[in-house]
Amino acid sequence: MKRILVVATLISLVACSSHKDKNTVQAKKENLVEIKNGQFTEWYPGKKQIKFRGMQDSKSRRNGKWTFYAENGTELSVTMFENGEKEGFTMVKYPNGYMHYTGEYHNDKKVGVWTTYDNKGKKVSTVDFGFPEE
Repeated sequence: MKRILVVATLISLVACSSHKDKNTVQAKKENLVEIKNGQFTEWYPGKKQIKFRGMQDSKSRRNGKWTFYAENGTELSVTMFENGEKEGFTMVKYPNGYMHYTGEYHNDKKVGVWTTYDNKGKKVSTVDFGFPEE
């Protein structure tokens, strides 16, 4: 009889504690995305630092300059978009702030010269993707 009582008590304790955890998680869920006047902003948890920011077109596609930030606020990348496709300049940095690579897109495809750097800022390579014939 004691065994049954001990097992029943343990089961009820586990059930109660997992129920509390689920409620706690649901209560802490926050809205990290905000869209105002066509500008999309996504925040890191706690809403103290922006993660992504950029404009959207009337169909909610990326349009114009989009920037990605590290949790400490450091700008890590900038990419230009047109109607949801990468179009124009892009640059990506390492978390230490040094440039990782730069290049351009046309119709969501790499074009022109792309340059890559190591994590100390030294140029590692350049690749010419050319330009599509229109």
